[in-house]
Amino acid sequence: MIGTFVNAGAVLAGGTIGLLLKKNMPERITSIYFQAIGLFVVALGIGMVYKMQHIIIIVSSLAIGSMVGEWMNLEGGVEKLSEYFKRKMRIGSDKFSEGLTTAFLMYCIGSMTILGAIQEGTGGSPDLLMTKSLMDGFGSILLASAFGVGVLVSAIPLLIFQGGITLLAMYAGSFFTPAIIQGLTSIGGILLIGLGINILEIKKLRILNMLPALIVVAFLLWLI
Repeated sequence: MIGTFVNAGAVLAGGTIGLLLKKNMPERITSIYFQAIGLFVVALGIGMVYKMQHIIIIVSSLAIGSMVGEWMNLEGGVEKLSEYFKRKMRIGSDKFSEGLTTAFLMYCIGSMTILGAIQEGTGGSPDLLMTKSLMDGFGSILLASAFGVGVLVSAIPLLIFQGGITLLAMYAGSFFTPAIIQGLTSIGGILLIGLGINILEIKKLRILNMLPALIVVAFLLWLI
């Protein structure tokens, strides 16, 4: 789990630097900065879905997962949790949950995350996660300067998600076939495109309610 702990530390360090930069950023610069971040997130999502396979399963997983997430009202739950943290930590940012969600998807959903966690969990080198940590550290500077402290809090779900994959790989590494990794990456890319649309304020999409699609796609691809 060394790679995951280093990754979380890099997010915290980069996020702290980003918060310091945010304090000196004029409103006019902040506005164009959000637009640039939104476009970047959309481009990153498109790159992740570029080699999409098993399209029927991807669409089915997204539909089923979204309905399950809507039934569970995940977005409402996260919003309540965000408000709780904001009160306890006296956070005034209205971008807390958006920053948390954006950072989590960017840091945790992708082939580099899954492959790196599997590599370390099966006794391999944590080099891939170390490289990812460097990238996430610089990325968190940009995200935290735009969204605030929610980016730092994303280190917690990063530890749970990425660490969970590492532990799972220690006992069931064969579960993560190339098809499952590609499927998770494709769903993650679609969700990132949706996040970019939210950031650009084109339309408000309930991305958090679509997160169960990640579990559904892994299960369906495992079945076939």
